[in-house]
Amino acid sequence: MEERPRIKLKLGIIDIVLEILGWLAILAIWGLVIAKYSSLPDSIPTHFNAAGQPDSFGGKATLFVLPIMGTLTFLGLTFLNMFPEIFNYPTDITAANASAQYLNSTRMMRYLKMILVVIFGLIVFNKIQIATELKSEMGIWFIPVSLLLMFVPLIYFISNSFRISKKSQVDE
Repeated sequence: MEERPRIKLKLGIIDIVLEILGWLAILAIWGLVIAKYSSLPDSIPTHFNAAGQPDSFGGKATLFVLPIMGTLTFLGLTFLNMFPEIFNYPTDITAANASAQYLNSTRMMRYLKMILVVIFGLIVFNKIQIATELKSEMGIWFIPVSLLLMFVPLIYFISNSFRISKKSQVDE
């Protein structure tokens, strides 16, 4: 494998906003869980079927699983994002396109980690609403909307990677 250039990327305003939104989403999930925990019944939904109906229940302490998973995922992806030269790319990374490719891929990671935390937060919010009988189910919309929030931008960023590569070949 060829050695890819290591470049210190300068964060743009979009990158900063995505980071802030991600951290705010983490704080919101933890705040929601902590604020609502004492008023929850002893048994809460722990799993949902494809239609968004709860099909498994457990102790209310299980509500902490999602904020923990969300925080660890966010922190892990934040750490990984410091090394874009080790990512898998659909095109060759050259000295001419490395900066643009790294910016594109790190922005994709920032978006994905932020949206994952938001999705975890929505699950927590729905679990609390169902446990307190404000709702009876998560809804059939949840899975398709979550998949769209992840895969539409993923397709955009991957196709952008091909455009960057093609542009750098023309410029050479």
